[in-house]
Amino acid sequence: MNKGKADVLLGLQWGDEGKGKVVDVLTPEYDVVARFQGGPNAGHTLEFEGEKYVLRSIPSGIFQGGKINIIGNGVVLAPDLFMAEAKDLEKSGHELKSRLHISKKAHLIMPTHRVLDAALEAAKGKNKVGTTGKGIGPTYTDKVSRNGLRVGDILENFEEKYAAHKARHEEMLRSLNYTDYDITEVEKVWMEGIEYMKQFPIVDSEHEVNNLLREGKSILCEGAQGTMLDVDFGSYPFVTSSNTICAGACTGLGVGPNKIGNVFGIMKAYCTRVGAGPFPTELFDETGKLIRDLGHEYGAVTGRERRCGWIDLVALRYSIMVNGVTQLIMMKSDVLDGFDTIKACVAYKQNGKEISYFPYNIEEGIEPVYVEMPGWKTDMTKFTSEEQFPKAFNDYVKFLEEQLETPIKIISIGPDRAQTIIRK
Repeated sequence: MNKGKADVLLGLQWGDEGKGKVVDVLTPEYDVVARFQGGPNAGHTLEFEGEKYVLRSIPSGIFQGGKINIIGNGVVLAPDLFMAEAKDLEKSGHELKSRLHISKKAHLIMPTHRVLDAALEAAKGKNKVGTTGKGIGPTYTDKVSRNGLRVGDILENFEEKYAAHKARHEEMLRSLNYTDYDITEVEKVWMEGIEYMKQFPIVDSEHEVNNLLREGKSILCEGAQGTMLDVDFGSYPFVTSSNTICAGACTGLGVGPNKIGNVFGIMKAYCTRVGAGPFPTELFDETGKLIRDLGHEYGAVTGRERRCGWIDLVALRYSIMVNGVTQLIMMKSDVLDGFDTIKACVAYKQNGKEISYFPYNIEEGIEPVYVEMPGWKTDMTKFTSEEQFPKAFNDYVKFLEEQLETPIKIISIGPDRAQTIIRK
C-alpha cells in the first residue's frame, strides 16, 4: 500500500479468480476503493461471519466502515440492478448513501441495450460469444460510437434524452427483425433506479480521485473479469467489451500512469472459463468435473457452470507482462488439496512446434505441454500460517514463482475472509 498512489487489483485469467474476497481482505489498508471497468455481468462473491454477498457494480470495499467507494467512469451501470444490489446491502445493515460515489461519466445500460444484446447474439447463430445478456456489449458500443447515455445526463432533461436513445435502439431492433419483446415492466423499475441513484453523490470522479491522491490518500483500484477477457489483449472475439488490464484503471478512473503503485495480479491454483471461446488447458474428463464440484465453480451472477482446467503458465506470463504485475495472489489452493498429482502447462505445441509465448490465435492447433508434480494430499483449510504448509505445496508455489518470475504474496485456502495467508 502506497500513500498518494493507486494500487491496482485485477484478475489474470478468464475472470472469476476471487477478486472480491481479496479486495475485502486488502481494504483495511486503504482509504478508498474504486471500480474502474465492467458491468453487472461480473459478480464478486464475498463470505464472512456466516453471510454470503454478491457484488455486481458496487466496489468490494463497501463492507469496510468509513471507506469511500467510487464507481468510476469506465463502468457501465444498470440503474435497476444497481438499486436492487444497494437495497440488499442496506437491508443487511451497510450504510451506502454517503460512502458510495458514482461518476458522472459512467455510462448507463438501458433496457433496450439488453434486448439488443439478445438480438445481436441470436444473429450470430453458431458464432455466439456467450454474453450474459446484461446489455454490457451494446452499452460499450454506444459509448465508443459516441451515442451513449451517461449518469450525468440524469441530472437535466433526462426524459427527452432517454426517449431519443430508446427510439434509436428500437430502429436498430426493427432492422434486425427482432420485435417480439416487451420492456414495459423492466423500464418502470429502471426509472425507479434512476431516481434512487440521485440519492447518491454523483461526482466528477477523475477530479475526486486525483484530489484524494494529492491529499496523500491510498486508493485500491478494483477490476472486473480477467486479463484474458480484455478487449485488446484477450482471446478475441471471445472477450468482454472493456479493458480489464492495468491500463484500464488509468482510463477508467482518470489516473495518470505515474500514480500507479503496486499491481496485484490474482490467479487460481488452476484455471476456469465461463462462456464460449478457446481454453487450452480445459479438462473434459472426471478431473475437470471434480475441480468444478470441489471449487463450486458456478457463476455468481448467472449460475453457469465454469469450464475447468489446469493452470496455464503461458497465459499467466503474458498477463503478468501486459499488466506490469508486482505481486501475485493465488486463490482456491484448497481445491487441489486431495489430488495425487498436479499439472501445470509450461508451453504450447502449435503446428508441431513448442512455443513459450502467448500467440495471436489460440482457437485451434494448440496443445498444452504439462509438467506434473506430486499433490500435497493435505486439508489446508484450517491453516493459519505458511509454516503449516506441506512440502509438496511449498514446492508447487516455488515452481510457480520461478516460472512466472513474480512473488506470490497472498494464498487463499478457503472462501472465508479468515482463510487467507499473507506470506512473509
